[in-house]
Amino acid sequence: MLIIPAIDLQDGCVVRFVQGKLNKRIYSRDPLKTAKHWVKQGAKFLHLVDLDGAFTGVPKNLAVVKEIAKQINIPVEFGGGLRKLETISEVLSAGAARVVLGTRAVEDKDFLEKAFKKFKNKIIVGVDAKEGKVMVRGWKSGHKNTDALDFSLYLKKIGFNELIYTDTLKDGTLTGPNIKEIKRLLKLTGLKIIASGGISSLEDLHKLKALEKSGISGVIVGKALYEGKFTLPQALKFS
Repeated sequence: MLIIPAIDLQDGCVVRFVQGKLNKRIYSRDPLKTAKHWVKQGAKFLHLVDLDGAFTGVPKNLAVVKEIAKQINIPVEFGGGLRKLETISEVLSAGAARVVLGTRAVEDKDFLEKAFKKFKNKIIVGVDAKEGKVMVRGWKSGHKNTDALDFSLYLKKIGFNELIYTDTLKDGTLTGPNIKEIKRLLKLTGLKIIASGGISSLEDLHKLKALEKSGISGVIVGKALYEGKFTLPQALKFS
């Protein structure tokens, strides 16, 4: 089970929100320094999110991502505002190991199928759900009552074997992940799942580790690390 530190970017700073709302706290004004810190602590993979891009539909922090990918020696994935095939190519050319698609993947099936055909394992889709419904556009709106399970099964039909699942009501709250829904998706889709949202303690990681044989392949951890709920070396014991 891969333990993946998250670096959420806004205006060139490392921030964390609660439930995707504009209630941010700035943790660093030097994202590269933050990335190097997680590498030094033992990270094997990093999750970068361009929040400006998620809200506007156009990535705003590509220069930061390029610098991080250039200067660290572990893979990074990048998401937030990637709504064109050309932008995906640009991010991958900049050094990202893969990109995370969200809004456009949900809203435009033709785009998603073209992206998968062109980039295959270089893309992964984030299924961001609120009460079982898929959220888009920086989590500001739902998409036509799209059901998270139905969308996940559609991803499997296209050819994906893994997705990132985030419960948006849990994200940034430090109240624990939505274990019940994660179990349901694992059972009904047969897909590998990277869990995200609400991780608050080593006990949460223990519960997710117990689902590894069912298909949990990774856990994205953000606020708990930044708030010192546990250290990355402690978390890596569950990898």
